Amino acid sequence: MFLAEAEPASTPALVYVFNALKVLVAFGVIMQVIPGMIWLERKMAAWIQLRDGPSKVGLPNWKILGPLAGWGMFGLLQPVADILKLMLKEDFAPRRASKVLFFIAPALVFVPIALAFAVIPFGWGFEYEGHFIRYQIVSFDVGVLAALACLSLAVHGLSLGGWASNNKYAQFGAVRAGAQLISYEAAMFMVVLSMIMTYGTMNLQEMVVAQADTTAPGIWAIFDWGIFKQPLAFIIFLVCIYAETNRLPFDFPEAEAELVAGYHTEYGSMKFGMFFLGEYYGMCIQAALVVTLFFGGWTLPGLDPKASGTILASLAGPLIFCAKCGIFLWLYIQVRWTLPRFRFDQLMTLGWKKLIPLALANVVLTALVFNAITRKVV
Repeated sequence: MFLAEAEPASTPALVYVFNALKVLVAFGVIMQVIPGMIWLERKMAAWIQLRDGPSKVGLPNWKILGPLAGWGMFGLLQPVADILKLMLKEDFAPRRASKVLFFIAPALVFVPIALAFAVIPFGWGFEYEGHFIRYQIVSFDVGVLAALACLSLAVHGLSLGGWASNNKYAQFGAVRAGAQLISYEAAMFMVVLSMIMTYGTMNLQEMVVAQADTTAPGIWAIFDWGIFKQPLAFIIFLVCIYAETNRLPFDFPEAEAELVAGYHTEYGSMKFGMFFLGEYYGMCIQAALVVTLFFGGWTLPGLDPKASGTILASLAGPLIFCAKCGIFLWLYIQVRWTLPRFRFDQLMTLGWKKLIPLALANVVLTALVFNAITRKVV
């Protein structure tokens, strides 16, 4: 199951060190990406609105820094200032709030989303003294279902946070979060079902390898990616991930113009920070799922998807994977500052009357096509 595939008695201690490093590095990279995304979102919002955005929060004006003293660094330290501000804010709870649920709700949002990354393969792996070290924290044969299950649990934290706050705006946001998740997760699961039929496996790493057609010449191998096999499934899944992460144009659980801040209206300090981290962490996980299911994961045409000779040679896969994920993270930000928010009835109509029927039709069509192919082969 875990990264090292060997008997415990014959596994060298360094393999366990590698396993621990995978967890720390994967978590650390995402936690470094999130401040970068916050800075980029501020800057992109400013560029779209013809403003400068963060530009002053940089190096202090100390003489010891010489010519760099007072340099704004293009506002790159703005996320650091935001974190310090959250840490120094008063940590309070409403007088009539349900204290226990109020305090644990932010963790119930962040932890399940963080656990979902455990099954995401961000590379193939490498060999070390006869042991294969996967670029994946946990390898499940039902990995895609495990990821969706973990992501689904986060809505309970939103619901509990809104209800425990004893605030009508927070409760409205919590109800909206539950309704939105139910509406769009049904279509998302149907899309995943069609991808399972397409690849013939629920193992995410095997799905990526199935998209790497090493027999096709040159760039033509790209047509083996999931987006070309299931274009309708990709469009449905792309819409659903915006609704799953409560991002515009589907940010109804927060909806500042209507609900103040929605489910986290009464939250401040680092409890609000946990909700904030959970949203951005969820964006990273959903981007990773899109890349894994539809864009060949860590593979590129002309490269061996199972390159594992040395650690350095195998690092090309994680770098390619991060670059692909970065494109969809940029798209998240671009869409937020481009499209307006729907009405709530439009949200429900799109989910129940359009996406779910389309996803169901896609599942049926996929089953018919693969059944016809199987009969022809037999």
